[in-house]
Amino acid sequence: MESASEVPLRELNQQTSRVMARVEAGETVTITKDGVPIGDIVPRGGSLGRPSYPFRTDPMGLLDLPDLGGPALTDDEIEETLRGMGAAGV
Repeated sequence: MESASEVPLRELNQQTSRVMARVEAGETVTITKDGVPIGDIVPRGGSLGRPSYPFRTDPMGLLDLPDLGGPALTDDEIEETLRGMGAAGV
């Protein structure tokens, strides 16, 4: 049976093996910093029932990009320039 508990970040740093033993035993551990949850350690194959990272589900809409006064490049010119940048470090 999976249970959940909170562990301060300092305790995780000082007693990592003990905290990980609890996770290995099936416990989900929420790590806190100054009393605020900052992350979860979940047993392998476990699930919190919520995404582990926030993400947007709404469309952002049109982007309003500023005109920086540079030359207007075609997609092919942009691709060629970027490809050339990657080869510079070789």
